[in-house]
Amino acid sequence: MLEGIIVQFRRLILGLALLAAGTFPAVAHTSEMAFVLLLPTGYYLVGGTLAVAITFGLIYFVPRIWLDQAVIRRWSIGSVHLPKRVWTSAAAFLFLAALVALGFLGSRDPRANPLPVYVWSLWWVGFTFLQALLGNLWRWGNPFLAPHRALLLIAGRRGKLPLLDYPDWLGYWPATLFFLCFAWFELVDLAPDDPARLARAVIGYLLVTQIGMLLFGARAWLGRAEAFSVFLGFIAQLSPLRARRETGRRYSLTLGPPGARLLDITPLPVSGVLFLLLTLASVSFDGLSRSFWWLDLGGINPLEFPGRSAVLWQNSIGLVAMWLALAGAYFLAMALGRAVNPALGTRRAAGLFVTSIIPIALAYHFAHYLTILLVDLQYGLRVTSDPLANGADLLGLGRFYVTTSFLNDYHSVVMIWNAQAGAIILGHVIAVAAAHLLSGRAAEVAPRAAYLGQIPLAVLMVLYTLFGLWLMATPTAG
Repeated sequence: MLEGIIVQFRRLILGLALLAAGTFPAVAHTSEMAFVLLLPTGYYLVGGTLAVAITFGLIYFVPRIWLDQAVIRRWSIGSVHLPKRVWTSAAAFLFLAALVALGFLGSRDPRANPLPVYVWSLWWVGFTFLQALLGNLWRWGNPFLAPHRALLLIAGRRGKLPLLDYPDWLGYWPATLFFLCFAWFELVDLAPDDPARLARAVIGYLLVTQIGMLLFGARAWLGRAEAFSVFLGFIAQLSPLRARRETGRRYSLTLGPPGARLLDITPLPVSGVLFLLLTLASVSFDGLSRSFWWLDLGGINPLEFPGRSAVLWQNSIGLVAMWLALAGAYFLAMALGRAVNPALGTRRAAGLFVTSIIPIALAYHFAHYLTILLVDLQYGLRVTSDPLANGADLLGLGRFYVTTSFLNDYHSVVMIWNAQAGAIILGHVIAVAAAHLLSGRAAEVAPRAAYLGQIPLAVLMVLYTLFGLWLMATPTAG
């Protein structure tokens, strides 16, 4: 009798929470421009924050067995024959080499040169989305493996390399340092879109990567030290599509819940935790650095923004400070959680639960860059058809003009807004569910203690949502 009442109570709470969550638009991200909402900002902030908080409250009333059964469900969709990685890597390397050459030889206009458009928009933004949707495409598309194999053949030392064993203490520190440099170059550098400047940066990174692979081996360097292989590898864990080798180069394909593979990641070392937090902090700082509030801190009139040179040092310090502040808040949440759930040490808990940040990082990435991608896909078509900006029309596009009129159309703006809001809500739902399941699998403790131990992390998510909502609503410059 009592068990039946408890079941009915859970169902009632579940229904009310879903109804309440459906009435609040939740968005937490940065944006190139602020949306002026027709609702009072206070309602907007409260509604979005409650949607995240309700999600966490809701998870307690969902029987754990439902979640456990949901994440292991997979559906076969056939098999596929994939090419050798070295050949696809060679094609990617040759394509990148052509882009670098165009960076030096093509137009000085970043919108008319293929290198900036492909690197910053089609690859960094668009390819990241595909990676989350279709799985680890980067495994076949990275341009580093083929030249490494070629160097080994030329040197005739394939059996004598790597020269060194990758030390455990090094962890993800190289990847963290490289990603910090990348974020600085993207967000702070005076001219990251300059084609020649970007081409030199690409060449430098290719050389560093090849040296690292020769010293420590391709598997170790790409798995721990190469920033983009590490980042995209984590993002691939969100994909509902999974490919597993059957025989030779034939792989079976299955579909399952997005983010289910996050539960298979072993707890990360501190360097891995800081790496993932950096990926989230960098996107957030991109929005913060454009806000009127941030510019006013430096005594700059945002309506007369003089350019990046005026905030070079301010943004350099701000990027690092944003990362350290997020890291401090995260480790504090882990320490507070341990007070309730002592079965987990603070460091192990931090390495375990940080994987639940990955869906939120992707959601921010999607919401932040969506409008940029919609515009730059058009520039991508134009520069592909006319790579040297000399009037060529290789794709037969005719008189092709890039349009941004859809950003001012009411119906288009509503669709974009709903896509951004949906991405943020889905990212938080997956993150909360992943943290809940990870907590239950981490140690044999009472379900109530495991749940209560997640509260500090949930509070951090809610506060970060508030911060993202403020970034979304605040005026921006540049």
